[in-house]
Amino acid sequence: MMRVALLDDYQQCALGLADWKSLDPDATVQVFSDHIHELEPLAKRLHTFECVVLMRERTPFPRALFEKLPNLKLLITSGRRNASIDEQAATDHGVQVCGTDLKGMGTAELTWGLIIACLRNIVAEDRALRAGKWQTTLGLDLAGRTLGLLGLGRLGTEVARVGTAFRMKPIAWSPNLTAARATAAGATLVTKDELMAQSDVLSVHLVLSDRTHGLVGKADLARMKPTAYLINTSRGPIVDEAALAEHLRQHKIAGAGIDVFSIEPLPMDSPYRGLDNIVLTPHLGYVTRDNYAYHFPQVVEIIRAFARGEVIKGINELAAR
Repeated sequence: MMRVALLDDYQQCALGLADWKSLDPDATVQVFSDHIHELEPLAKRLHTFECVVLMRERTPFPRALFEKLPNLKLLITSGRRNASIDEQAATDHGVQVCGTDLKGMGTAELTWGLIIACLRNIVAEDRALRAGKWQTTLGLDLAGRTLGLLGLGRLGTEVARVGTAFRMKPIAWSPNLTAARATAAGATLVTKDELMAQSDVLSVHLVLSDRTHGLVGKADLARMKPTAYLINTSRGPIVDEAALAEHLRQHKIAGAGIDVFSIEPLPMDSPYRGLDNIVLTPHLGYVTRDNYAYHFPQVVEIIRAFARGEVIKGINELAAR
């Protein structure tokens, strides 16, 4: 019998989006909708499970956690890359890591939701209207403004394409971006300092790594226009969150739209919560019914294959054995 744990199913939707009954009749699937940060309570919860299913990086799997889970044989993550899993530790402990494919456009679409929400004051106007007020702010047009892209990979390129459709001017920078690649994506390559200084909307689209952690710091934020907005749908630690909160509090930039945070779920004492010029969403970039309905059937497929002694969609070294 295989015991399967589904972690961080916040909406309690996983069981309705795949045919879990197609697993071995002796298999059991347990869903956890709450989140555990601490290592010891998490290890205690997962100790008896042979398979754990992760949703992106919501629950990290460091070596210390693998060491406390002797029954674990299969770890499945949404996405074919998960930086919060210690893959070498998984291999060392004989745990097969597999990843599902995901649909690609949800995060880019949410980026534009946040951009428009910020520039047109949608959240503030919604609250004012419910309080009996009418037209309390003046919004901004997108057309003619400069769209800055910190990162111009798949998602950054899609955001640039939509920005062009809105008649914005896309500019971009990342550590390895070339002028030719920027042009091919419809953007103009600039320096990092120019990106910070010229952008009316600065949108972050980099992968979190040692090199990008804290890449947007206090000095970078100081270069931004007081009328500019920062949008982050990538990963929270790429931006110095304390510095951003302080810049917003002092209105040194106009506002921000933030979907990702260093600690998730967002702590109640986060300084972001007390700001009136920030739009917050709870890491919704990839959280769509379409994406989940694409992901969870693959999870079932991976588990069924593993029960037959096969590995599909493998990530770590065990996949080649």
